[in-house]
Amino acid sequence: MKLRRVSVIVLILSPLAVGLILAVALQSPRVANPVLHFQVRFDLGTSLFIAGGILTASAFGFWSFRRRANTRLRMAVENAREEAKQERRRFLRRLDHELKNPLTALQAELAYLAEEVPIEQADKVLSDMNGQVERLRSLITDLRKLAQTEEHAIEREPVDVGELLEEVVEAVQDHPGISERRLHLTLLQSPWKLSPVPGDRGLLWLACFNLVDNALKFTPPSSEIEVRAFEVSPWFVVEVTDNGPGIPPEDLPHIFEELYRGKNAQGCPGSGLGLAMVRTIIARHEGTVAVRSRPGQGTVFTMRLPVAS
Repeated sequence: MKLRRVSVIVLILSPLAVGLILAVALQSPRVANPVLHFQVRFDLGTSLFIAGGILTASAFGFWSFRRRANTRLRMAVENAREEAKQERRRFLRRLDHELKNPLTALQAELAYLAEEVPIEQADKVLSDMNGQVERLRSLITDLRKLAQTEEHAIEREPVDVGELLEEVVEAVQDHPGISERRLHLTLLQSPWKLSPVPGDRGLLWLACFNLVDNALKFTPPSSEIEVRAFEVSPWFVVEVTDNGPGIPPEDLPHIFEELYRGKNAQGCPGSGLGLAMVRTIIARHEGTVAVRSRPGQGTVFTMRLPVAS
């Protein structure tokens, strides 16, 4: 590293040194050159010295700029790596928590079954155990989906997102709480039809489904949920809104993190991976997803996807 730095300094100072040598060599009113048969004047040496100084200053400035830029880039890369490590640590801590809770419950239920208990209580214990097993199965399934989403090759084909949203709304009609909530779909496609989005239809369907399913899970009965789709060139915009309890401000920065569960999510079913999948899917389609919320008033999730050119 030291040898490389010395080489750079020598290279930077070379123009100044050459200019100085030529200036000294030309320190006379006239210098005859018997080989080339020409004469030069004193001011040429001064000019060469000045030119060498300018070149040296320029080279030094460029070297300093590159050095600072490389330092900033290196620090940015190191910060990004550290943030990725911190996020992975948080994910593993949450995963440990999510796995430990149902396993602890199963262990307690098994110990209870080992004792002599009435048959009616045994049925309840078995039902509780089945619920914990289902919770673990759902978590493992979502973890696998998330891994596949991150590695899955994106198939770029024109996707009619309006039609896709109609299918999502139809699919959630089987949701346990759909009868107690009002769900509306609005496709703003007048005066022209909405443009298709290039992407993987299956992944985009999953992202839209997760947002609507999330709204159904975290809003109380009698809430209104609206799914809106419109185009603001060059984006196709999907909004999922609700007038539920909203998201606390301290939870908003973490809402798309893997396995994160905010205050309002405690006790609600789910693995905590749905919104993380949405973020990954939309990012892989070169889009964005954002959330804004007001406690006590509601929440708006906004997805933006680039339309086909």
